[in-house]
Amino acid sequence: MRMRRKPWARPELEGSNMFLVNPPEYKGKWSELFNNNNPIYLELGCGKGTFVAVHAAENPDKNYIAIDIKDEVLVLAKRHIEKAFEENNRKEIDNVKIMSQEIGLIENVFEENEISHIYINFCNPWTKKRHKKRRLTHTSSLKKYREYLKSGGEIWFKTDDDELFRDSQEYFTQSGFVITYITYDLHKSGFKGNVSTEHEDMFTKEGISTKFLIAKSTK
Repeated sequence: MRMRRKPWARPELEGSNMFLVNPPEYKGKWSELFNNNNPIYLELGCGKGTFVAVHAAENPDKNYIAIDIKDEVLVLAKRHIEKAFEENNRKEIDNVKIMSQEIGLIENVFEENEISHIYINFCNPWTKKRHKKRRLTHTSSLKKYREYLKSGGEIWFKTDDDELFRDSQEYFTQSGFVITYITYDLHKSGFKGNVSTEHEDMFTKEGISTKFLIAKSTK
């Protein structure tokens, strides 16, 4: 469902220190922006931000960058992050940045070896054959991510879509990643450390299992 344009969204975003108006200007300078050398974790397609909000609020020793293309969604992420920090009694939001950015042009934003970890949660499965190259886990995309992932850096990938999950296993292998963990039912796997997203909660209520894998860069 298409979200209606909200003219107030961009002004609210630009009034926050979390929001980056021109992300490419920080290429190669992310550690300077965060003012530390802590590892940087990146979420591609953060949606309403419930996932990154929990991670950033609970892990002050890590830096987080969350990306989505629509201001109308990103402004909700901003609010979820603010709420999570308040609930964790953290007065300053100093380890998370959000930006409106086309993920297909992500190479304009990061230098080699700047990112330690990438999250891809419930991305569009692009089921039609002619659209599969648009998948965030397609080989062409993974090769780009691998350039700015540090050696040994990981991608954590979750989806409800069986075909996408099956195809993505091949994509990761073809792109120089090693799959170190895989489950077809995350919630029954006993895996520790999962943070549920809004889509994950919705699919779980519908009886659809969450597929999950961890892939490590071998460069």
